Amino acid sequence: MSKPLRIFLCCQQDLRPHPVPAYRFWAASFRAAFAEEGHTCLEAPGCDWAEGLTAQPAETHAAWREATWQRAVGWIRREHAQRPIDLFLSYLYPGQVLSGGVAELRAIGIPCVNYFCDNVRLFRRAPGEFSGFDLHWVPEAAALDLYRRAGLPFVHAPMACWVAPQWRVPPADGSLPPTFVGTRDEQRERLFARAFKLGLNMDLRGVGWAGEAAPWADPPSGRGLRLLAHQWEYAGRHGVSALARKFAQRLLPPEPVVWDFASRARGPATGEDYWNVLRECRVCIGVNRYPSPRRPVDRPDRYSRLRDIEAPMAGAAYLTESAPGLEGLYEIGREIEVYRDASELAAKVAALEGDAPRRRKLRELGQRRALAEHGIAHTIRRIAERIGIA
Repeated sequence: MSKPLRIFLCCQQDLRPHPVPAYRFWAASFRAAFAEEGHTCLEAPGCDWAEGLTAQPAETHAAWREATWQRAVGWIRREHAQRPIDLFLSYLYPGQVLSGGVAELRAIGIPCVNYFCDNVRLFRRAPGEFSGFDLHWVPEAAALDLYRRAGLPFVHAPMACWVAPQWRVPPADGSLPPTFVGTRDEQRERLFARAFKLGLNMDLRGVGWAGEAAPWADPPSGRGLRLLAHQWEYAGRHGVSALARKFAQRLLPPEPVVWDFASRARGPATGEDYWNVLRECRVCIGVNRYPSPRRPVDRPDRYSRLRDIEAPMAGAAYLTESAPGLEGLYEIGREIEVYRDASELAAKVAALEGDAPRRRKLRELGQRRALAEHGIAHTIRRIAERIGIA
Protein backbone atom coordinates (compact mmCIF):
# COMPACT_ATOMS: atom_id res chain seq x y z
CA MET A 1 0.00 0.00 0.00
CA SER A 2 1.47 3.36 -1.02
CA LYS A 3 1.01 6.69 0.72
CA PRO A 4 -2.55 7.94 0.09
CA LEU A 5 -2.48 10.82 -2.38
CA ARG A 6 -4.90 13.57 -3.30
CA ILE A 7 -5.03 13.38 -7.09
CA PHE A 8 -6.89 15.76 -9.38
CA LEU A 9 -8.15 13.74 -12.34
CA CYS A 10 -8.63 15.35 -15.74
CA CYS A 11 -9.63 12.46 -17.99
CA GLN A 12 -12.32 13.11 -20.62
CA GLN A 13 -15.11 13.59 -18.05
CA ASP A 14 -18.26 15.01 -19.62
CA LEU A 15 -21.53 16.72 -18.78
CA ARG A 16 -23.41 14.97 -21.60
CA PRO A 17 -22.66 12.18 -24.09
CA HIS A 18 -20.51 13.08 -27.10
CA PRO A 19 -20.04 11.34 -30.48
CA VAL A 20 -16.58 10.14 -29.53
CA PRO A 21 -15.70 6.42 -29.45
CA ALA A 22 -15.27 4.71 -26.08
CA TYR A 23 -14.03 7.47 -23.78
CA ARG A 24 -16.02 7.28 -20.54
CA PHE A 25 -14.37 4.10 -19.24
CA TRP A 26 -11.01 5.86 -18.79
CA ALA A 27 -12.16 8.15 -15.96
CA ALA A 28 -14.15 5.30 -14.38
CA SER A 29 -11.04 3.10 -14.35
CA PHE A 30 -8.87 5.76 -12.74
CA ARG A 31 -11.49 6.56 -10.09
CA ALA A 32 -11.90 2.91 -9.13
CA ALA A 33 -8.14 2.28 -9.01
CA PHE A 34 -7.58 5.36 -6.83
CA ALA A 35 -10.35 4.34 -4.42
CA GLU A 36 -8.99 0.81 -4.09
CA GLU A 37 -5.52 2.13 -3.30
CA GLY A 38 -6.83 4.69 -0.79
CA HIS A 39 -6.14 7.77 -2.92
CA THR A 40 -8.61 10.66 -3.06
CA CYS A 41 -9.87 11.47 -6.55
CA LEU A 42 -10.67 15.15 -7.10
CA GLU A 43 -12.64 16.50 -10.07
CA ALA A 44 -13.73 20.05 -10.82
CA PRO A 45 -17.52 20.35 -11.14
CA GLY A 46 -18.95 21.74 -14.35
CA CYS A 47 -16.00 20.78 -16.58
CA ASP A 48 -16.76 18.93 -19.81
CA TRP A 49 -13.29 17.79 -20.89
CA ALA A 50 -14.62 15.39 -23.53
CA GLU A 51 -16.24 18.27 -25.41
CA GLY A 52 -12.73 19.22 -26.52
CA LEU A 53 -12.56 16.01 -28.57
CA THR A 54 -15.57 16.85 -30.71
CA ALA A 55 -15.48 18.48 -34.14
CA GLN A 56 -16.12 22.23 -33.77
CA PRO A 57 -14.98 25.52 -35.31
CA ALA A 58 -11.60 26.80 -34.14
CA GLU A 59 -13.10 29.80 -32.33
CA THR A 60 -15.61 27.60 -30.50
CA HIS A 61 -12.88 25.18 -29.48
CA ALA A 62 -10.64 27.99 -28.22
CA ALA A 63 -13.50 29.41 -26.16
CA TRP A 64 -14.25 25.95 -24.71
CA ARG A 65 -10.59 25.44 -23.76
CA GLU A 66 -10.24 28.83 -22.09
CA ALA A 67 -13.50 28.55 -20.13
CA THR A 68 -12.90 24.94 -19.04
CA TRP A 69 -9.37 25.55 -17.85
CA GLN A 70 -10.36 28.76 -16.08
CA ARG A 71 -13.08 26.90 -14.20
CA ALA A 72 -10.80 23.96 -13.36
CA VAL A 73 -7.78 26.02 -12.27
CA GLY A 74 -9.96 28.27 -10.10
CA TRP A 75 -11.48 25.24 -8.37
CA ILE A 76 -8.06 23.61 -7.90
CA ARG A 77 -6.58 26.79 -6.40
CA ARG A 78 -9.34 26.94 -3.79
CA GLU A 79 -9.09 23.24 -2.99
CA HIS A 80 -5.29 23.31 -2.84
CA ALA A 81 -5.37 26.27 -0.42
CA GLN A 82 -7.57 24.30 1.98
CA ARG A 83 -5.69 21.02 1.66
CA PRO A 84 -2.76 20.46 -0.71
CA ILE A 85 -3.27 18.45 -3.88
CA ASP A 86 -0.42 16.02 -4.53
CA LEU A 87 -0.81 15.44 -8.26
CA PHE A 88 -2.61 16.67 -11.37
CA LEU A 89 -3.09 13.61 -13.61
CA SER A 90 -4.60 14.13 -17.03
CA TYR A 91 -5.41 12.29 -20.22
CA LEU A 92 -5.38 15.19 -22.67
CA TYR A 93 -4.95 15.46 -26.41
CA PRO A 94 -2.79 18.37 -27.61
CA GLY A 95 -5.78 20.49 -28.57
CA GLN A 96 -7.21 20.16 -25.06
CA VAL A 97 -4.08 21.50 -23.35
CA LEU A 98 -3.89 25.11 -22.22
CA SER A 99 -0.21 25.73 -21.54
CA GLY A 100 -0.95 28.67 -19.26
CA GLY A 101 -3.27 26.51 -17.16
CA VAL A 102 -0.62 23.82 -16.69
CA ALA A 103 1.94 26.53 -15.78
CA GLU A 104 -0.40 27.98 -13.16
CA LEU A 105 -0.80 24.63 -11.47
CA ARG A 106 2.91 23.97 -11.43
CA ALA A 107 3.52 27.46 -10.04
CA ILE A 108 1.41 26.70 -6.97
CA GLY A 109 3.32 23.46 -6.40
CA ILE A 110 1.16 20.79 -8.04
CA PRO A 111 3.14 18.37 -10.27
CA CYS A 112 1.40 17.77 -13.62
CA VAL A 113 1.51 14.39 -15.39
CA ASN A 114 -0.16 13.59 -18.71
CA TYR A 115 -1.14 10.10 -19.82
CA PHE A 116 -1.43 9.55 -23.56
CA CYS A 117 -1.86 6.20 -25.30
CA ASP A 118 -2.29 7.06 -29.00
CA ASN A 119 1.18 8.46 -29.65
CA VAL A 120 2.23 5.95 -32.31
CA ARG A 121 -1.01 6.16 -34.24
CA LEU A 122 -1.39 9.94 -34.21
CA PHE A 123 2.02 11.61 -33.94
CA ARG A 124 5.23 11.80 -35.92
CA ARG A 125 6.79 13.90 -33.16
CA ALA A 126 5.82 14.74 -29.58
CA PRO A 127 3.35 17.66 -29.64
CA GLY A 128 4.68 21.00 -28.47
CA GLU A 129 1.59 21.40 -26.27
CA PHE A 130 2.91 18.57 -24.09
CA SER A 131 6.13 20.41 -23.19
CA GLY A 132 4.73 22.06 -20.05
CA PHE A 133 4.11 18.87 -18.06
CA ASP A 134 6.46 17.57 -15.38
CA LEU A 135 6.17 14.00 -16.61
CA HIS A 136 4.50 11.89 -19.30
CA TRP A 137 3.02 8.42 -18.89
CA VAL A 138 3.84 6.70 -22.21
CA PRO A 139 2.54 3.13 -22.76
CA GLU A 140 3.78 2.37 -26.29
CA ALA A 141 7.38 1.21 -26.55
CA ALA A 142 7.63 2.58 -30.08
CA ALA A 143 6.62 6.05 -28.86
CA LEU A 144 9.49 6.49 -26.42
CA ASP A 145 11.80 7.93 -29.06
CA LEU A 146 9.25 10.69 -29.76
CA TYR A 147 9.59 11.89 -26.18
CA ARG A 148 13.35 11.37 -26.07
CA ARG A 149 13.86 13.46 -29.20
CA ALA A 150 11.68 16.21 -27.75
CA GLY A 151 13.57 16.11 -24.44
CA LEU A 152 10.38 15.42 -22.49
CA PRO A 153 10.57 13.43 -19.23
CA PHE A 154 8.53 10.24 -19.28
CA VAL A 155 7.79 7.01 -17.49
CA HIS A 156 7.18 3.98 -19.70
CA ALA A 157 4.29 2.10 -18.11
CA PRO A 158 1.42 -0.14 -19.29
CA MET A 159 -1.90 1.16 -20.59
CA ALA A 160 -4.09 2.40 -17.73
CA CYS A 161 -6.26 -0.53 -16.70
CA TRP A 162 -8.41 -1.49 -13.72
CA VAL A 163 -10.49 -4.65 -13.50
CA ALA A 164 -13.23 -5.02 -10.88
CA PRO A 165 -12.59 -7.59 -8.12
CA GLN A 166 -15.37 -9.92 -9.30
CA TRP A 167 -13.48 -10.41 -12.60
CA ARG A 168 -10.21 -11.27 -10.86
CA VAL A 169 -11.39 -14.66 -9.62
CA PRO A 170 -9.54 -17.16 -11.83
CA PRO A 171 -12.14 -18.50 -14.28
CA ALA A 172 -12.67 -22.10 -15.22
CA ASP A 173 -12.02 -23.03 -18.84
CA GLY A 174 -14.35 -21.11 -21.14
CA SER A 175 -17.69 -22.15 -22.58
CA LEU A 176 -17.48 -19.82 -25.62
CA PRO A 177 -15.50 -20.33 -28.85
CA PRO A 178 -12.34 -18.31 -29.57
CA THR A 179 -13.41 -14.68 -29.84
CA PHE A 180 -12.20 -11.27 -30.94
CA VAL A 181 -13.87 -8.26 -29.32
CA GLY A 182 -13.47 -4.99 -31.19
CA THR A 183 -14.72 -2.68 -33.92
CA ARG A 184 -14.24 -3.60 -37.57
CA ASP A 185 -11.56 -1.74 -39.53
CA GLU A 186 -9.69 -2.39 -42.77
CA GLN A 187 -6.63 -3.94 -41.11
CA ARG A 188 -8.63 -6.31 -38.95
CA GLU A 189 -10.82 -7.44 -41.83
CA ARG A 190 -7.78 -8.16 -44.04
CA LEU A 191 -6.13 -10.18 -41.26
CA PHE A 192 -9.26 -12.14 -40.36
CA ALA A 193 -10.31 -12.83 -43.96
CA ARG A 194 -6.95 -14.51 -44.58
CA ALA A 195 -7.08 -16.43 -41.30
CA PHE A 196 -10.66 -17.62 -41.90
CA LYS A 197 -9.59 -18.97 -45.29
CA LEU A 198 -6.88 -20.94 -43.46
CA GLY A 199 -9.45 -22.54 -41.17
CA LEU A 200 -9.65 -20.11 -38.24
CA ASN A 201 -12.68 -20.80 -36.04
CA MET A 202 -13.54 -17.56 -34.22
CA ASP A 203 -16.49 -15.37 -33.26
CA LEU A 204 -16.49 -11.59 -33.81
CA ARG A 205 -17.98 -9.29 -31.17
CA GLY A 206 -18.09 -5.60 -31.99
CA VAL A 207 -19.51 -2.82 -34.15
CA GLY A 208 -19.31 -3.21 -37.93
CA TRP A 209 -18.90 -6.97 -38.36
CA ALA A 210 -22.56 -7.47 -39.22
CA GLY A 211 -22.42 -4.57 -41.69
CA GLU A 212 -23.67 -1.74 -39.47
CA ALA A 213 -21.90 1.65 -39.42
CA ALA A 214 -20.05 2.99 -36.38
CA PRO A 215 -22.18 5.60 -34.57
CA TRP A 216 -19.21 8.00 -34.44
CA ALA A 217 -18.44 7.92 -38.20
CA ASP A 218 -16.66 11.08 -39.28
CA PRO A 219 -18.82 13.74 -40.98
CA PRO A 220 -17.97 14.88 -44.53
CA SER A 221 -14.98 17.21 -44.57
CA GLY A 222 -16.73 19.84 -46.69
CA ARG A 223 -15.82 21.74 -49.84
CA GLY A 224 -13.64 24.57 -51.00
CA LEU A 225 -11.55 26.29 -48.35
CA ARG A 226 -12.83 23.99 -45.63
CA LEU A 227 -11.70 20.92 -47.58
CA LEU A 228 -8.33 22.55 -48.34
CA ALA A 229 -7.81 23.32 -44.64
CA HIS A 230 -8.68 19.73 -43.77
CA GLN A 231 -6.08 18.38 -46.23
CA TRP A 232 -3.46 20.87 -44.95
CA GLU A 233 -4.06 19.70 -41.37
CA TYR A 234 -3.87 16.07 -42.54
CA ALA A 235 -0.49 16.66 -44.21
CA GLY A 236 0.80 18.43 -41.11
CA ARG A 237 -0.18 15.54 -38.87
CA HIS A 238 0.81 12.59 -41.06
CA GLY A 239 3.28 14.03 -43.61
CA VAL A 240 3.08 14.93 -47.29
CA SER A 241 3.84 11.33 -48.33
CA ALA A 242 0.80 10.14 -46.37
CA LEU A 243 -1.39 12.71 -48.14
CA ALA A 244 -0.04 11.58 -51.51
CA ARG A 245 -0.71 7.93 -50.59
CA LYS A 246 -4.24 8.85 -49.55
CA PHE A 247 -5.03 10.35 -52.96
CA ALA A 248 -3.25 7.55 -54.83
CA GLN A 249 -5.32 4.92 -53.01
CA ARG A 250 -8.50 6.75 -53.97
CA LEU A 251 -7.56 6.37 -57.64
CA LEU A 252 -7.15 2.61 -57.33
CA PRO A 253 -10.03 0.15 -57.03
CA PRO A 254 -10.31 -1.14 -53.46
CA GLU A 255 -8.96 -4.62 -52.83
CA PRO A 256 -11.96 -6.86 -52.23
CA VAL A 257 -12.06 -8.59 -48.85
CA VAL A 258 -13.84 -11.81 -49.73
CA TRP A 259 -15.37 -13.11 -46.54
CA ASP A 260 -18.82 -13.12 -45.00
CA PHE A 261 -17.95 -11.55 -41.64
CA ALA A 262 -21.65 -11.31 -40.74
CA SER A 263 -21.74 -15.11 -40.42
CA ARG A 264 -19.22 -14.83 -37.58
CA ALA A 265 -20.66 -11.68 -35.96
CA ARG A 266 -22.35 -12.12 -32.59
CA GLY A 267 -23.04 -8.47 -31.78
CA PRO A 268 -21.15 -6.01 -29.56
CA ALA A 269 -20.16 -7.02 -26.03
CA THR A 270 -20.78 -4.21 -23.53
CA GLY A 271 -21.03 -3.84 -19.76
CA GLU A 272 -20.75 -7.10 -17.84
CA ASP A 273 -21.12 -9.06 -21.08
CA TYR A 274 -17.76 -7.65 -22.19
CA TRP A 275 -15.93 -9.16 -19.22
CA ASN A 276 -17.89 -12.40 -19.46
CA VAL A 277 -16.85 -12.80 -23.09
CA LEU A 278 -13.15 -12.12 -22.37
CA ARG A 279 -13.14 -14.74 -19.63
CA GLU A 280 -15.53 -17.31 -21.07
CA CYS A 281 -14.09 -17.60 -24.58
CA ARG A 282 -11.64 -20.49 -24.77
CA VAL A 283 -9.13 -18.24 -26.53
CA CYS A 284 -9.31 -14.44 -26.34
CA ILE A 285 -7.73 -12.87 -29.42
CA GLY A 286 -6.03 -9.47 -29.61
CA VAL A 287 -5.04 -7.44 -32.69
CA ASN A 288 -2.32 -4.80 -32.49
CA ARG A 289 -2.14 -3.56 -36.10
CA TYR A 290 -4.05 -0.41 -36.97
CA PRO A 291 -4.99 1.61 -40.08
CA SER A 292 -2.54 4.44 -40.74
CA PRO A 293 -2.09 6.85 -43.65
CA ARG A 294 1.63 6.74 -42.96
CA ARG A 295 1.94 3.04 -43.79
CA PRO A 296 1.03 0.98 -46.89
CA VAL A 297 -2.10 -1.04 -46.23
CA ASP A 298 -0.21 -4.32 -46.74
CA ARG A 299 2.56 -3.39 -44.26
CA PRO A 300 0.75 -2.17 -41.15
CA ASP A 301 2.42 -0.88 -38.01
CA ARG A 302 1.63 -2.43 -34.61
CA TYR A 303 1.66 -1.37 -31.00
CA SER A 304 0.54 -3.05 -27.79
CA ARG A 305 -3.04 -2.07 -26.95
CA LEU A 306 -5.18 -1.85 -23.81
CA ARG A 307 -6.56 -5.35 -24.43
CA ASP A 308 -3.05 -6.72 -23.81
CA ILE A 309 -3.47 -5.64 -20.19
CA GLU A 310 -7.17 -6.06 -19.43
CA ALA A 311 -7.69 -9.51 -20.99
CA PRO A 312 -4.94 -11.24 -18.97
CA MET A 313 -5.94 -9.21 -15.92
CA ALA A 314 -9.45 -10.64 -16.21
CA GLY A 315 -8.11 -14.18 -16.54
CA ALA A 316 -8.39 -14.75 -20.27
CA ALA A 317 -6.36 -17.33 -22.17
CA TYR A 318 -4.83 -14.64 -24.32
CA LEU A 319 -3.41 -14.80 -27.84
CA THR A 320 -2.43 -11.43 -29.28
CA GLU A 321 -0.54 -10.00 -32.23
CA SER A 322 3.19 -9.55 -31.71
CA ALA A 323 4.11 -5.91 -31.08
CA PRO A 324 7.08 -3.94 -29.68
CA GLY A 325 7.20 -3.97 -25.89
CA LEU A 326 5.12 -7.09 -25.26
CA GLU A 327 8.20 -9.06 -24.26
CA GLY A 328 8.73 -6.57 -21.44
CA LEU A 329 5.20 -7.08 -20.13
CA TYR A 330 4.92 -10.86 -20.23
CA GLU A 331 6.89 -14.04 -20.67
CA ILE A 332 5.75 -14.94 -24.18
CA GLY A 333 4.57 -18.54 -24.51
CA ARG A 334 4.12 -18.91 -20.76
CA GLU A 335 1.92 -15.99 -19.62
CA ILE A 336 0.42 -15.02 -22.97
CA GLU A 337 0.80 -16.33 -26.52
CA VAL A 338 1.45 -14.27 -29.67
CA TYR A 339 1.09 -14.61 -33.44
CA ARG A 340 2.79 -12.70 -36.28
CA ASP A 341 0.46 -13.21 -39.23
CA ALA A 342 -2.81 -14.79 -40.36
CA SER A 343 -1.23 -18.22 -40.73
CA GLU A 344 0.10 -18.23 -37.15
CA LEU A 345 -3.20 -16.85 -35.87
CA ALA A 346 -5.16 -19.75 -37.37
CA ALA A 347 -2.61 -22.36 -36.30
CA LYS A 348 -2.25 -21.14 -32.70
CA VAL A 349 -5.99 -20.82 -32.16
CA ALA A 350 -6.38 -24.43 -33.33
CA ALA A 351 -3.53 -25.59 -31.09
CA LEU A 352 -4.93 -23.84 -28.02
CA GLU A 353 -8.43 -25.17 -28.74
CA GLY A 354 -7.00 -28.67 -28.41
CA ASP A 355 -4.96 -28.03 -25.27
CA ALA A 356 -7.12 -27.25 -22.23
CA PRO A 357 -4.23 -27.61 -19.69
CA ARG A 358 -2.22 -25.00 -21.58
CA ARG A 359 -5.17 -22.62 -21.69
CA ARG A 360 -5.58 -22.94 -17.93
CA LYS A 361 -1.88 -22.19 -17.43
CA LEU A 362 -2.08 -19.06 -19.62
CA ARG A 363 -5.10 -17.88 -17.64
CA GLU A 364 -3.40 -18.38 -14.30
CA LEU A 365 0.07 -17.01 -15.07
CA GLY A 366 -1.05 -14.16 -17.32
CA GLN A 367 -3.53 -12.93 -14.74
CA ARG A 368 -1.00 -13.19 -11.93
CA ARG A 369 1.54 -11.07 -13.85
CA ALA A 370 -0.95 -8.44 -15.00
CA LEU A 371 -2.51 -7.92 -11.57
CA ALA A 372 0.87 -7.79 -9.82
CA GLU A 373 2.68 -5.40 -12.16
CA HIS A 374 0.45 -3.75 -14.75
CA GLY A 375 -2.35 -2.02 -12.82
CA ILE A 376 -2.93 1.73 -12.46
CA ALA A 377 -1.99 1.65 -8.77
CA HIS A 378 1.42 0.18 -9.59
CA THR A 379 2.13 2.94 -12.11
CA ILE A 380 0.96 5.68 -9.73
CA ARG A 381 3.51 4.41 -7.21
CA ARG A 382 6.24 4.68 -9.86
CA ILE A 383 5.13 8.19 -10.81
CA ALA A 384 5.03 9.28 -7.16
CA GLU A 385 8.57 8.04 -6.64
CA ARG A 386 9.78 9.68 -9.84
CA ILE A 387 8.45 13.15 -9.00
CA GLY A 388 9.25 12.92 -5.29
CA ILE A 389 5.82 12.67 -3.67
CA ALA A 390 5.98 9.03 -2.56
